[in-house]
Amino acid sequence: MALIVKNHNAMKKIYFLFIFLVSQIIHSKSQSYELGGISGKDTINKSDALGKKQGKWIIKGKHKPGSCFSEEQKAEEGKYNDNKKIGKWLEYYCNGNLKNQLTFQNGRPDGYAIMYHENGKISEEGNWKNNRWTGPYKLYYENGQPQHEFNFNASGKREGPVKYYYEDGQIAIEGTFVNGKEAGVIKEYHPNGDLKAEKTFNDGAVDVASIKEYEPKKPIIKVVEKIEGPKAIVNADENVNGGGSKNRGALILNGQNTTYNKNKQITKDGFFKDNRLMDGKQYIYDANGILQRITVYKNGNYVGDAPVEN
Repeated sequence: MALIVKNHNAMKKIYFLFIFLVSQIIHSKSQSYELGGISGKDTINKSDALGKKQGKWIIKGKHKPGSCFSEEQKAEEGKYNDNKKIGKWLEYYCNGNLKNQLTFQNGRPDGYAIMYHENGKISEEGNWKNNRWTGPYKLYYENGQPQHEFNFNASGKREGPVKYYYEDGQIAIEGTFVNGKEAGVIKEYHPNGDLKAEKTFNDGAVDVASIKEYEPKKPIIKVVEKIEGPKAIVNADENVNGGGSKNRGALILNGQNTTYNKNKQITKDGFFKDNRLMDGKQYIYDANGILQRITVYKNGNYVGDAPVEN
């Protein structure tokens, strides 16, 4: 009898040991990680037992099949918490230059943001809060010169002094906005710096009788194109729901149209002229298909961001 009890206890211990080992094997297989970082020995790219990304991640070309990155080339880096981006994230162009530097909270950009041109110079910077730009905001030409200087209020509308510049740094337009609309005197300048026009606005509407136009006092040697914001152009991989015409095999959009990405999400909606969004909205998504930003265009120019609903 004692021998039977002893054997039973031994079998029980073996059984529990077996269960423990199996659970450890399953647990270890359900998690994944890599070694990397500066030392090459840091734990990175970790996914927990539920497959959620955790901690430091360095996303390389091998994680983005079909992209322009080589297998071991860095494309993005930052931290995850339960599959959501947190803190500062860096994204790169395929040439190795920074593409953007964003601050995330709970998977969405929230904080100071800097975007870059492919040549490495800053393209825009400002504070992204509650799904919109707030406070001082700057947009730059590819040569590094400022293009626009705005100030956005808490609602994401232009508020206070506004300045537009020519590509050589010369002031082009200056004035004041109140709640997203022109207010008071707006001044326009010739490329040589001489005053070109003065117009008085009230709640975004110009007082035609107030318009004063001036000829340049000094001769204008260099002809500079009209100041424009970043253009919203239809991409080759966008599908169209609406009118369009074929021109030498390429789709040319004119008039009211809506475009969609491969996930059937709206990318642009509004009035187009020769494939350029003139009046309407552009919808920007991250790699996971989450809406990150809605840029608004008027007369072909970027005028601000519309709020993104959570």
